[in-house]
Amino acid sequence: MHKPMLIALGTLLLAAPALAQEKVVNVYNWSDYIAEDTIANFEAETGIKVNYDVYDNNEIVDAKLLAGNSGYDIVVPSGSFLERQIKAGLILPLDKSKLTNLGNLDPAVMATAASQDPDNAHGVPYMINTIGLGYNVAKVKAALGDAAPLDSWDLLFKPEVVAKLKDCGVAVLDSPSEVMGIALHYLGLDPNSENEEDLAKAEALMTSIKPSIRYFHSSQYIDDLGNGEICLALGYSGDIFIAADAAKQAAQGNEITYLIPKEGAATLFDFLAIPVDAPHPDNALKFINYILEPKVVAAITNYVFYANPNVPALEFVNEDVKSNPGIYPPAETIAKAFVMKAHSPEFEEVLTRTWTRIKTGL
Repeated sequence: MHKPMLIALGTLLLAAPALAQEKVVNVYNWSDYIAEDTIANFEAETGIKVNYDVYDNNEIVDAKLLAGNSGYDIVVPSGSFLERQIKAGLILPLDKSKLTNLGNLDPAVMATAASQDPDNAHGVPYMINTIGLGYNVAKVKAALGDAAPLDSWDLLFKPEVVAKLKDCGVAVLDSPSEVMGIALHYLGLDPNSENEEDLAKAEALMTSIKPSIRYFHSSQYIDDLGNGEICLALGYSGDIFIAADAAKQAAQGNEITYLIPKEGAATLFDFLAIPVDAPHPDNALKFINYILEPKVVAAITNYVFYANPNVPALEFVNEDVKSNPGIYPPAETIAKAFVMKAHSPEFEEVLTRTWTRIKTGL
């Protein structure tokens, strides 16, 4: 072997352990979905530097993982997206021997989550949330009077009702699979249907209310609802509670309420998962195991207003949070809930085209 090659090989061998031991973890999470001090506390305890990026819809994560080489060690997809990513070989199986806190998770939640992640092999349930309606109490009452359907999806999906809210502002998530699933459910159809006739009915429903919708966005509504820029939002439960808390702190007269409609709402599990090409998978496991510590995840729940499935964490969750039926719903509400499943790639293409038509009117 030539001397330059020996030198190069020696350099590579010396560098390999350093690369393997790089104390970094790259996390890609939803916006407003972790406590203010979680990352700093993890870094102080482990010496691992966290590079933390945020997104506001599942489709962005999906696209990055499909493109490959995302550079992320942890992503936090919702269950239907995780299901599809697992099938596509995009998610690394968990080394559960390194997740010593995994037993803290509620067995009932794990059993339900297994419908999207068989054998709970690839993802760790992080937070549980619903998709419902957040509204400004005074502005909605002023627009609709005592006849306001404040217990129903009619508040959004009846054109003659939502039209009266157009001037005070209506926002809808920019998430085709979730919004169209909810529309299908409202119509009495299977929220996971891939029947194109069913989809056409949901499209007609969305098109009928489109003139009253100010914008489609999956995070802008948080601030706008809190500061009175809009009066109704189809959004994630925790985001709406964040808006309500911000409105209360601002004391500008904007009281925000979260509604789980009587017809039932989509219930989502978001999972901590490791991409198959993650550069620091061992550090990712350390981060996940840290999140599974009861006091750590309880602090996150107290900050973001989403329920967590960690049983021993419940004693550390603030009383006003765990007693809130919008965060920890009662059994009768859960009974009416539905879970979104992964769509086939073929239907996703149809759904994307349909969503573009709804948003653009073209």
